[in-house]
Amino acid sequence: MPAHEPDRHDAWPSLDQILGLIAPGMLDVVVAPRGTGVPVADVVLHDPGEERDDDARAASGLILLAVGVEVASPEAIDVLRDADRTGAAAVVMRRGGRGPRAALLEAAGLGRTALLTRRPGQAWTEVLGQLRTALVHSSPACSAIESAGPDGVGGLRLGDLSGLANTVADLVGGAITIEDPQSRVLAYSRMDHEPDPMRRLTILGQEVPRWRVDELRESGFFQALWSTDDVVRRPADDRSAERLAIAVRHGSEVLGSIWAAADGRPLAESAAAALRTAARAAVPHLSHHRTWGRAAARAREDAVHALLDGAAHAARAAHDAGIAAHRPYAVVVAEAYDSRAFGAASGAASGGGTGVGAEQRVLDVLALQAAAYRPGCVTARSGRRLYVLVPAGDGESDPARTLLATARSVPRSVVFAGAGPVAADLSGLSGSREAAELVVRVLRDRASGLPVAEVVSAVAAFGEVVADTSVLRVLDLVEPLWKSLSGPVHAMVEHDRAHGSQYGDSVAAYLDAFGDTGTAAQRLNVHPNTLRYRLRRARELFGVDPADPTVRLLADIGLRIAAREAHGASSHGPSGR
Repeated sequence: MPAHEPDRHDAWPSLDQILGLIAPGMLDVVVAPRGTGVPVADVVLHDPGEERDDDARAASGLILLAVGVEVASPEAIDVLRDADRTGAAAVVMRRGGRGPRAALLEAAGLGRTALLTRRPGQAWTEVLGQLRTALVHSSPACSAIESAGPDGVGGLRLGDLSGLANTVADLVGGAITIEDPQSRVLAYSRMDHEPDPMRRLTILGQEVPRWRVDELRESGFFQALWSTDDVVRRPADDRSAERLAIAVRHGSEVLGSIWAAADGRPLAESAAAALRTAARAAVPHLSHHRTWGRAAARAREDAVHALLDGAAHAARAAHDAGIAAHRPYAVVVAEAYDSRAFGAASGAASGGGTGVGAEQRVLDVLALQAAAYRPGCVTARSGRRLYVLVPAGDGESDPARTLLATARSVPRSVVFAGAGPVAADLSGLSGSREAAELVVRVLRDRASGLPVAEVVSAVAAFGEVVADTSVLRVLDLVEPLWKSLSGPVHAMVEHDRAHGSQYGDSVAAYLDAFGDTGTAAQRLNVHPNTLRYRLRRARELFGVDPADPTVRLLADIGLRIAAREAHGASSHGPSGR
C-alpha cells in the first residue's frame, strides 16, 4: 500500500521527477495518456493473479511493477486495464524482443495509467530499488533540504557524487572529498588551487593513505566523527590544511563522510553549517551509489563502448551514457603500463594485455582526473586502456596532455595517450576512437625499441602523427598479403630468426640512415666495417641489395612487418578490446 494518504497527493513527487532520478535507459515511457506529471505515492510489485479490491484507492498513485509480464503477451492488456481501474500512476512491463502490440498501445491511449517498459539487461530488483530510492529523494523533506535557499544542493541526478562534491565545494568555499566508511575516495571536487600533499596523496591513491588512517584512528578522530551528527574539526599541520569532516548517516547506519579542506584561503565561517546541510542531502546519493552505483556504472560503460563501436542505436546509447547527442566530442585513449614490465607487456598478443595490478591503479587515477577535467566527460575501460569522450571546447587545455600530466604523478607508470579528431556528431565517434588508438600504437611502437629504463610516458594528437598512422594503416592491410609471399627479404628474416644473425637489423638501420654507413653503424653500436660486411653478405646469401630500388622498397616493408611481429605489435597490439 502507498506510504502517503490520498488527500496528500499534492505533496507526492511526479512520475517525471522519479524517472529523472533513476539510471538513464532503465525504463522507457511507451504511452502516458495524462503525461508524466502525474503524482506517485509508492512503488510496489504487481501480481496479476492476485484478487484486487475494486476500490480505486487500493493502487491510487502507485507505480506497479508487473514482474513476469511481457508487453507482447496476451495478459498484458488485462494487467494494464486492471492497473488503470485501480488508479495506478504507471505500470511497468518487460519489453521483450517484439515490443508492445497495437492493441495494447490503443488500450493505453484510452486509459489513464502510463505504460512503461523495462529495458533488456535491467533486473527487476534494480528497477525496484532505484525507483524507491528516487521516491525517497523526491520526498518533501529531502526536497526542502535541497532547495533551502543559498545553501541548497539541488539539481543533481541521484548518485551524481562528483556533482555533489563540486556543489558542496562552492557552498563551503573549500576542496571537498566524499569518502566511504573505509576511507576510499568516492568523489572529489575540481581543484582551483594546488592541493596540499595529503589531498594529493588521497586523490592519486583513491583512498586515504593507510598510515594516515591509522593516525586518525589512534588519535580518536574517527571515534569522534562516527559518534556525532555534527562537524568535526582537524587543525592544519605541516602536511595538510585545516579539515572539517562530517559523517553521512541513514538512521544508525554510516554511509560515508564528507571532508572539506581549505583551498587557497581559510574556510568560511558558514562552512560548518553548509556541511551539515550537505550531509543530509547526501544520504540518498550515497545510498544510491552503494546499492546501484556499480550496476549503473557498468551500464554507462556499455553505452560508451557502443558509441565508440558505431552502434546503430547511437541516440539511445548517448542517453544511457549521459552525453548530449548533438554536441561535438573527441575521443582520448590512454594505455597504461607498469614501467618495470613494459617490455613484456607491450610484447603480448592482442588479447594478452589484461591490465591488472599497477596498470589498473593508473587507470583509476586517470578516470578520476577525466571526470574532473570538464563537465560532460565520460569514460569506459577495456583491458589496459581508458577511453574518454571529451566534449569539444574552444580555447581550453588539451585533455590528453592533462591526463598525461596526472599519470606522471603516479610512480612506476608509463602511459601513452592519444587524442582523436573532434567528431561533429555521434556517427563520427568510432572514427575518432580509431584515430586515437592509432596514435597510441605509434607512441607504443616508438617506445618498444628502447631499453625499459628509457621508456617514458608520451602523448600526441592525431594531427601530429598523421604520417606515422598512415604507415600503420598501410602495414595493417599489407601484412596478411606479405605473409603469404616469399622472396629474398623473407629468406633473410627467417635466417635471422633461426640463427640469431642480424642481417635484417643491419639492412633496416642502413635504410633508416639513408645509406649513411657511419650513422647506421653508430645506431647499431658496431664498427662501420662490420656493417659493410653484413650488407655484403645479405646480398650474397639472400639477394637483398639496398642499391636496387625495388628490393629497397620490399625490404623496408618486410622489415617493418618483422619488427612489429618481434615486438608483438602486429595488427592492433595489446589493446584488450
